[in-house]
Amino acid sequence: MVEPLDLDEENSPEYLEVIFRTGRLGYYQNSSQLPLKPDDLIIVEVDRGEDIAQVIHLSVSDEEVLAQIPQTPNPFKIKRIATEEDIEKLRHLPDEEKKAAQIFAEILKRYSFEMKLIDTVYQFDGNKITFFFTAEGRIDFRVFVRELANVFRTRIELHQTTGRDEARRMGGFGMCGLSYCCGNFLKHFNQVTIKMARDQNLAGNLAKISGPCGRLLCCLNFEEDFYMEEGKLLPVPGTCVEYQGIKMYVLKTDPLKKNILLSDDDENITELDLETFLTLKILSSPDLELC
Repeated sequence: MVEPLDLDEENSPEYLEVIFRTGRLGYYQNSSQLPLKPDDLIIVEVDRGEDIAQVIHLSVSDEEVLAQIPQTPNPFKIKRIATEEDIEKLRHLPDEEKKAAQIFAEILKRYSFEMKLIDTVYQFDGNKITFFFTAEGRIDFRVFVRELANVFRTRIELHQTTGRDEARRMGGFGMCGLSYCCGNFLKHFNQVTIKMARDQNLAGNLAKISGPCGRLLCCLNFEEDFYMEEGKLLPVPGTCVEYQGIKMYVLKTDPLKKNILLSDDDENITELDLETFLTLKILSSPDLELC
């Protein structure tokens, strides 16, 4: 979810992209020409109050913004760069959120449904608390929300998260030894498909290329363009060729090494480099007929 903005003004300055403590993105114009730079903390207007956000990008075009927000939005403004008082208040918010999480857990015991609380986030001005949770299926928690609102005396938002969002909020380390990409630098989740795994010769064991969220690793998306470009030079698996008088077919290709594995009818494997392969006679292509 993203915060709305006004795209109707002609010759208006480009937009800043910011991220809120909930992980939500927002887009704002720096109409006051504040001296902002990436990673700065700013206080901005939001629906029903104000919140603190971190600057991600200083220049986002109208086209990029419209791609993220395909609707007519309402204008919100940047109020100020975060002051020392604002930053001091921000330091104390985790303590308040920890207390809120404990109260949430105590109230939850009185209800029959099960949910796992992942994260608790106060809006900077205290006008809203967002509780992020996971649960099996959909839950009717209207009565639960009313009780939470009576206890906290503020607006309550319950947000059911996905496996990816849970991994991002909980944090951890991947098999590469680095912290999760989603919890470190990724701001947008891009689709990762099994085709990407096949393109990179990694589809043999899905467990090894899946993250703690249960989805395919986000990093498969990072190198897909490279494998697609390099793959244009390599033959399609199943292509039949004649090698040393023997009919063989392409079993597998390696875009990194630019090598091709050939197999004959007896499953004997031969590895060739691309230069050698290009000198062979092509007998058939899998697009035309079966080998």
